[in-house]
Amino acid sequence: MIEALRDHWRADLAMEELISLAERLDHMVTEIRSERDIKPPTIYCPKCGKRGPAAEPRVSVRATILAAGRFGIGERSDVKDQERSWKKYRAEEGLDLYGSPSDPS
Repeated sequence: MIEALRDHWRADLAMEELISLAERLDHMVTEIRSERDIKPPTIYCPKCGKRGPAAEPRVSVRATILAAGRFGIGERSDVKDQERSWKKYRAEEGLDLYGSPSDPS
């Protein structure tokens, strides 16, 4: 996954490209978890106390941006600028954490 991020990361990625990259990384996580039969952790519901599987983990657009900084793929200032740009773009376009339209309800 890090190699995929390294291969596709650029400081000047358009928001649509960034969302697409996050989707590819998310798909990779899903495949890895499936191939290795990795199950989500078991959690307890704070409301009813029942035990069950947690939601499958997903790769958000912000996680993709922060990973570029964490693994030294992007310059710290570029990563920070990209994070600010994503926050602004997300608010303007009404998107969720993953770049999909937010549910208005």
